[in-house]
Amino acid sequence: MTTKDSNAISKDWSGGTGVLPGREVFGPLFLMLATPCFSIVYFHVVTQMNGDFLAFANLCLQQGLRNVLTTIWPNSFDPTTWKMIGSFLGFELLLQRFLPGKEFKASITPKGNIPVYTANGMQAYFVTIITLLTLSHFDIIQPSLVYDKFGNILASMNIFAWVLCTILLVKGYLAPSTTDSGTTGSWVYDFFWGMDLYPNILGWDVKMFTNCRAGMMFWVVGILCFAKKNQELHGGNLQLGMAVNIGIQMIYLSKFYYWEMGYMCSMDIQHDRAGYYLCWGCLVWVPAVYTSHTFYLVEHCPEWSVPGAITLFLCGAASVFINYDSDNQRYVFRQSNGHCKIWGKTPNRIVAEYTTTNGDTKKSLLLLDGWWKISRHFHYVPEILASLCWSLPAWNTGLVGPYFYVTFLAVLLTDRAFRDDDRCSKKYGKYWKEYCDQVPYKIVPGLV
Repeated sequence: MTTKDSNAISKDWSGGTGVLPGREVFGPLFLMLATPCFSIVYFHVVTQMNGDFLAFANLCLQQGLRNVLTTIWPNSFDPTTWKMIGSFLGFELLLQRFLPGKEFKASITPKGNIPVYTANGMQAYFVTIITLLTLSHFDIIQPSLVYDKFGNILASMNIFAWVLCTILLVKGYLAPSTTDSGTTGSWVYDFFWGMDLYPNILGWDVKMFTNCRAGMMFWVVGILCFAKKNQELHGGNLQLGMAVNIGIQMIYLSKFYYWEMGYMCSMDIQHDRAGYYLCWGCLVWVPAVYTSHTFYLVEHCPEWSVPGAITLFLCGAASVFINYDSDNQRYVFRQSNGHCKIWGKTPNRIVAEYTTTNGDTKKSLLLLDGWWKISRHFHYVPEILASLCWSLPAWNTGLVGPYFYVTFLAVLLTDRAFRDDDRCSKKYGKYWKEYCDQVPYKIVPGLV
């Protein structure tokens, strides 16, 4: 659905300043130039230099950054790699379109639209895993090839992501999918941030594809392929530390797909438009960084005792459960319009009014109970702890390879908490101030 003012300057409450500076000017341009390079540099440093960024910096001083990048950059047009990418993405597109699922209506948008999805994420998750294991069992595919070609995959996905973002930019100007679209007045920022909140191409929801069926599903497929490589390198036996790493992540990813429709009501989907920030991030950054600890463990996994491994696994599993339970409390609260029980009692709430960009007055319920009375974003705490638990199997074998993701995640979620606070303050006004008075901390009580 389009509207005559769809390309007007966008000033709805889907934005947010966050805690990181330069968000609207220098930051986007720098990120769009630096992040593709960083994804390749990070891969090279972890795999070829044992995570030693100082050694890489010295190499750049000696040979020049341009020469080093030219030397280490994998082939972006390797035919085998593109066959792998095309097969995977094509398969996921088919599953997204044709797997059955219940109709799900997400939260109302700033323009008053209601996104509708087919809730088939869990089905796609299981079909993907079963297909991977079946094809591997009959030697139709070699999962370990994903590890061997991972540099080429990242280089190729950089190209794919840039092409997709360019298409989305042109589409946003010429044929936006909904009235929740618009320009910021700068094509650079439009490319980075996106123009459409809910772009749709040939019937496929772009954000569901990039976020859930490409990025997150590669996380699933990637770590299973890396585990296969670890098994091959150790005489057919999966190392215990790798098993813990994979086990915790598979619980987390199973939780994600079980709760996928809840994710479609999250900040990533409801307030971040489909541009470079979101689409490149899911298509390249997620494979490069979110799987990096598992990639590192393929050849750097220390030995673990059985009691130590079990303890670490249980801590990680408990963190994932708390993360799920906190997200689910808010999801059930919203879906039932507050008519539910949380921890055995009717939850406290604030009835907040807000005005959409088309002038309609709406109401939302702000939850003041359960995990959500501890802090406004308590669910970030167990998520960070879970990621630490699946990184710890590397122990003290390195810092950059196994622990970069958890460090990045802590920074990302802290910034997101500030962005969400800024957005909610603009959206709810005095009601948000009342909410903050009752739940004073953003993430960790007493700290932030």
